[in-house]
Amino acid sequence: MGLDDIQSGYIAKIVKINATGKLLHKLLDMGFVNGTHIEVIREAPLYDPMELKIHNYYISLRKSEAKLIEVAQL
Repeated sequence: MGLDDIQSGYIAKIVKINATGKLLHKLLDMGFVNGTHIEVIREAPLYDPMELKIHNYYISLRKSEAKLIEVAQL
């Protein structure tokens, strides 16, 4: 399941990141590593981007980028 499929208010655990190149390094630098818990805070009115809480800070991520992050819902 992709991170883009998780509804607001739910928590998920990162299983795998399917990105490559600069995008992969960007995600890793922001803390998106395997085993990390992510909470989906809310989505923009047109559902893009989405606000996430990871490592005790908030970040906005495009749906196209979130789709590349495989998660397991907790």
